[in-house]
Order: sequence, then C-alpha cells, then structure tokens
Amino acid sequence: MQPVFVVVEPSRQLVDDRLVHARRQHPSDTGLTHYLIRLLWRMCTAAIIAGGEARRLGGRPKGALAFGATSVIERQLAVLRSITETVFVVANDPGPYADLGVPIITDEIPGTGALGGVYTALVHATADPVLVVACDMPFIHAAFLRHLVESMGSADVAIPKTLAGYEPLCACYARRCAPRLRQQIDDRVLKVQDLLPHVRVHKVGPDEIAPHDPHGVLFSNVNTPEDYARALERLDAHRSGPVAPGRDRKV
Repeated sequence: MQPVFVVVEPSRQLVDDRLVHARRQHPSDTGLTHYLIRLLWRMCTAAIIAGGEARRLGGRPKGALAFGATSVIERQLAVLRSITETVFVVANDPGPYADLGVPIITDEIPGTGALGGVYTALVHATADPVLVVACDMPFIHAAFLRHLVESMGSADVAIPKTLAGYEPLCACYARRCAPRLRQQIDDRVLKVQDLLPHVRVHKVGPDEIAPHDPHGVLFSNVNTPEDYARALERLDAHRSGPVAPGRDRKV
C-alpha cells in the first residue's frame, strides 16, 4: 500500500505564534520572519464591498467609474491580488462587475447597508482575517493593507483610526464577528462602528498610517460628482506633490 500524504494548512493563530517566536528567538533571521509574514498575507480573504446605490452619482456604480487607464474596482483588484489569491466582490447588482473574473456575492440580507456588506463578506470568507475594502476608495495600496493584515494578531478587528475617526470599510475582521453583526442587523443597529465596543480591537493610529499616506488621500472615497472630480485631480497630482486630504466616512 502506498503511503498517503496529507497537507494540513497552518491556522492563522499558529502562524501568528510562530511569527512572535521567530521575532523573539531569532531576531536576525529576517528570511524566516519575511516568510511567515508573507504566509499571513496569503492566508487572508479580501472582499470589496460594492453594494451601495450611489444615488448622489446618479446611480452609476462607484466601482465601475473610470480612474486613469482602468476603473476604480479594477485598480483595487490589482492591489488585493498582490496580497492574496482569495478575493471576491459583495454587490447588490452583480451586472456591472460580472467580467472581473472574481466571484460576485449578493447581500445575505438586502437593505442593510455597509454593515450588511461586511456581514456577507464574513459569512462567505474562507479564511481569516477578512480584509474589507469599500469599492469607492481609489487610493488604497498594498503596502498599507499588508501592514493592516500583519497588525491584526489575535484581535477581532484591526481598523485604521485617523484624526477624523475610524475607517470601518478599510479594515480587517475575524469571521467570528459575524454573529454579532447579525445581531446588530436583527436589532436594526446598522452602523459598522457599533460593533467595536463588543469585540477585541486593534487600532491602527495616525502614527502608523502616516508613512503610508503622505498626501492624506489613502481613505478618500467617491460619493458625489464633486468627490469624483477631486479624486481625478488627486490622481493627476499624486506624483507631483501634496494634495488636498480626503474626508472621513461615517458608517
């Protein structure tokens, strides 16, 4: 009889523990540390939340807006695919995103806004952490998102907090947060931030964000035609110097 070999994928907690051990016991072994960090990135799930109705944009899907040589959501997909192979889109209307080459998942509970999109992402994710990004954030980039994934550790949520407030639609969530989000949906408490007092939170503060966001545009989002025009101006100015900072999102 031939032997049977079974490959067991390491758990997130196991990799976290090994990373802590490597940094403590083998601080000079940068190769081992780098390998474990890359393994953490690859183990995560990424979800783009594209379920908004975009009324202030005349109903045009935000993610499908042209941005440079591509669309906003195609730009985001390129960033997320550089981190993990497991990427999907949560959208009320799959039509505008059908040709992206990734799974399109409709909301588990329609009409529950951004919180419903995050809940759907956690329910359908195959691995922790679940990196959630809103489809209207054209300036996200891989270096910051990798830092966000790496910083989560054993927390339930890793979330940026700027001087303007939290960024719940550019954050990492553990799938175990799903029951609490479902309870909020049942209670019609639909602000994502209302989850935070009930879970273990790692806040990624301004000092950690600053090296990744020298122009203050990382969390800029597109809600109105004016926001879109401003984002295109920032895209043109991005390489040449400081640009106007973005605005906080209240969800």
